[in-house]
Amino acid sequence: MENLKYAGFWWRFLAYILDAIIIGVIQWIIVIPVLALIGFSAASAASNGITETEAIGMVGAIVGTAMITYLALIVLMWLYFAIMESSKFQGTVGKIAIGLVVTDMEGNRISFARATGRYFGKILSSLIFMIGYILAGFTQKKQALHDMLAGTLVWKK
Repeated sequence: MENLKYAGFWWRFLAYILDAIIIGVIQWIIVIPVLALIGFSAASAASNGITETEAIGMVGAIVGTAMITYLALIVLMWLYFAIMESSKFQGTVGKIAIGLVVTDMEGNRISFARATGRYFGKILSSLIFMIGYILAGFTQKKQALHDMLAGTLVWKK
């Protein structure tokens, strides 16, 4: 840990931008086929002249499909962050590209459970104008709220 320093807000923000691009591409790979399927189904139903009851059922199916897709995306994002940050790489692709690593307070690799807690702690960091994230720019060890909750540090190589 001698040649590492705490990663401040802007390094972490840059890593997140890279991760957001990767996640965005993955999300569209999943979402576009789902939207196409919904659109083709609706067009087919409309051209065949459906009843009001069938239309209501179709709306329910569309809403259900959208909810399942949204939940799948949440699970994928959680797994991406938790698996990558608890792996031997100790960071997501964005963090790796910038030279950041996530550790526990002693500098050790974090467990999947701790990485999961850190990920869901980001919900609290997001509340009230992202103040939890902004804390990383002002705390002594450059910890965001979710790092404090999970007992983690982010280091710059």
